[in-house]
Amino acid sequence: MEGEKQLNQKEQAHLMLVDGMALLFRAFFATAVTGQFMINSKGQPTNAIHGFVKHFFTAIDHFNPTHVTVCWDMGSTTFRTSMYDQYKANRQDAPLELIPQFELVKEVVTSFGIPNIGLSGFEADDCIGTIAKKMKEQANVTILTGDQDILQLLDNHISVAILKKGYGNYLVHTPTSFLEEKGITAKQMIDLKALMGDPSDNYPGVKGIGEKTALKLLQAHQDIEGILENLSLLTKGQQAKIATDLEMLHLCRQLAEIKCDVPLEYLLETSLFEIDATKAKEKFVELEFKNFNHYVEKQEKLSLI
Repeated sequence: MEGEKQLNQKEQAHLMLVDGMALLFRAFFATAVTGQFMINSKGQPTNAIHGFVKHFFTAIDHFNPTHVTVCWDMGSTTFRTSMYDQYKANRQDAPLELIPQFELVKEVVTSFGIPNIGLSGFEADDCIGTIAKKMKEQANVTILTGDQDILQLLDNHISVAILKKGYGNYLVHTPTSFLEEKGITAKQMIDLKALMGDPSDNYPGVKGIGEKTALKLLQAHQDIEGILENLSLLTKGQQAKIATDLEMLHLCRQLAEIKCDVPLEYLLETSLFEIDATKAKEKFVELEFKNFNHYVEKQEKLSLI
């Protein structure tokens, strides 16, 4: 009977890949502005973890995945910073109240029976991209994040749910919806970012070319190679801007592209979502979270159906 249940789940597999940092940071800053750090009796701030858990189970209820994995950044030094030392150099250090919550939240995820995935030298997006591409033939994949960059991964079996303000509000994109909104394919988003740059990640792209111009160029010429092959068709101003920043354009394309061949081992069955309510409740008690047991009790009941 158990094997039959697992077979049915595999046939209908729906893998949710969670950008852990996106949930954690969103939860932290939602309460940090008012100084509500929720310090427990051990002196541990837990506001970010508290919000993370609410975001997590709200998404579980909304998307109803059969399999779940959470991916994490593993420090600020990655292969991108070795290529361009100003990459994300504009970002401030994490607030002191958030730092101890980085490891604690992973313990919470483990208590749910869910894998934490992260690899030194790579970003969470790279791990998500690698897993999504590997698993798309075995499962429908939903990526939960607050980062638009990951829209480049959209595929027939990969959708992206962008977190919006509040709990349970998502902008869900498929390849079709993205094409309708932007007028380019998801894959072309890499070249879009290379052209226009990304202030959040602190790389400039081609100075003087914004999103509107970049979209028009890609709609007309498909990709950066097509643009460069047809430079004579561009305005004199556009030609001059690209010529001036040509080297940076190629570098920014490398920075913008999510790496989908990260050397990590991953098997779908390791992420089967069957929560152990006892372990989860023990972790809630340890962190002094009250009124959270209903989240895991609901999932425990569903797993028995």
